[in-house]
Amino acid sequence: MPIYAHQQYLHSLLSWAKSVKEEERWRRGADGSLCHNEDQESDPVQKLIQYIEQALKEAPQALQKTDIEWIHQFAQEIYQERLGMYQEEIMDDGDHGENGHKQKAADQGTVIPLQPVPVGGHRLPPLPYAYDALEPYIDEQIMRLHHDQHHRSYVEGLNRAEKKMEEARRSGDFSLIKHWEREAAFNGAGHYLHTIFWNNMSPDGGGEPRGDIATQIKQDFSSFSRFKKHFSEAAKNVEGVGWALLVWSPRSHRLAILQAEKHQYLSQQDIVPLLVLDVWEHAYYLQYQTDRAKYVDNWWNIVNWDDVNRRFLEARTLRWAPY
Repeated sequence: MPIYAHQQYLHSLLSWAKSVKEEERWRRGADGSLCHNEDQESDPVQKLIQYIEQALKEAPQALQKTDIEWIHQFAQEIYQERLGMYQEEIMDDGDHGENGHKQKAADQGTVIPLQPVPVGGHRLPPLPYAYDALEPYIDEQIMRLHHDQHHRSYVEGLNRAEKKMEEARRSGDFSLIKHWEREAAFNGAGHYLHTIFWNNMSPDGGGEPRGDIATQIKQDFSSFSRFKKHFSEAAKNVEGVGWALLVWSPRSHRLAILQAEKHQYLSQQDIVPLLVLDVWEHAYYLQYQTDRAKYVDNWWNIVNWDDVNRRFLEARTLRWAPY
């Protein structure tokens, strides 16, 4: 890895560590659940921040691969510790709803290093379940067409647009930049939203959310039933084709429900999508024909609240000054 890539990774890891520290402060203020490690000298997150800041003071050429690997391993240990703490809190909440749905507090993976996608190098992600796993609510034929053809077309369209804009930068000919920027916005938003959408659903989904996302929904929408009604009506009333989105707003520090026509219109830029519902006709027409409302109502039976809560726990650490 080039030496400047080491620095980029350290900056990325430093941002993550500071967000964890901020999350701990937020949770202590909210419910006192993370009251330990008040001693800054024994706080592993604070130690990680200090190690990274010290490493970044060194000249790029002085950074040793062993130092980077050690810092990465230390960060992974902290991540796994926090993951266990979140899971214990969720389990301590008691029963898991009428569906016996156990909520995971965070992703089971490790700290994700900085891995830039090459220009024009986006890939179609695999489905996290079998094509027929969501039946009877979404049938196998729809899933095959939706994922293998429609989502793939967005990936290919985004890659093509990125490569064309790279050519424009090299040649200095920007005569078609308006077209390729539009293609990048349309196909890029389509690719990213679908990547969220697949994981937002599960054959073991449905019911009501638990954990932090449930608390936040109640705080911002008064009750889950009011949130569900609002989200459903937003999805059913998207003009033409598009999406309904539950998002976290780092600026207003709360959840919001948005519509998006096509993939990119009528949305907001400074937000993080948590739960998305595709109401393009290709997502339901072969099974529900023109009855979008029935599709939306049935979709709630496969919502993967584990995934939504995981996205929320990570997104909530991102906060801008409120305006």
